[in-house]
Amino acid sequence: MPMPKLTRYIFVGILILVLMAIRGFEDYLFYDPYLKFFENDYLYIDNPRREVAKLVFFTSLRYLLNTLVSLGILYLIFNDKIMIKFAVLLYVIAYVLLLIPYLYFVINPKQEDYYLFFNVRRFLIQPIGVILLLPAFYYYKLNR
Repeated sequence: MPMPKLTRYIFVGILILVLMAIRGFEDYLFYDPYLKFFENDYLYIDNPRREVAKLVFFTSLRYLLNTLVSLGILYLIFNDKIMIKFAVLLYVIAYVLLLIPYLYFVINPKQEDYYLFFNVRRFLIQPIGVILLLPAFYYYKLNR
């Protein structure tokens, strides 16, 4: 039995609030010395001290949480399991492809790479995937 539209939209709203909470409480939930680093004039200061394994774990955890919530939003909006399977595949591929340069930048910090590192890191810690997939899936549904 399909879920009523209003109920689906309420759940989407709740999931958006969960994404906002992940972002709002990032200082308390996740180990990430780069949060403060990138708030400052990072192009002119030294790389912060960090524990690489702990940083990668918490960055991966944040990516996983954002991914699960984003997949929930996509499922509630489109109600299409094939789309969700495709989105899972995209999220896994994106994670692997983003984690490789992320690890390189964390292990080999160079001031000239900070801006590129900032953007790679942003894709891992922010729910950018859902922002890209919502219009793509909507357009796909319109033309199917």
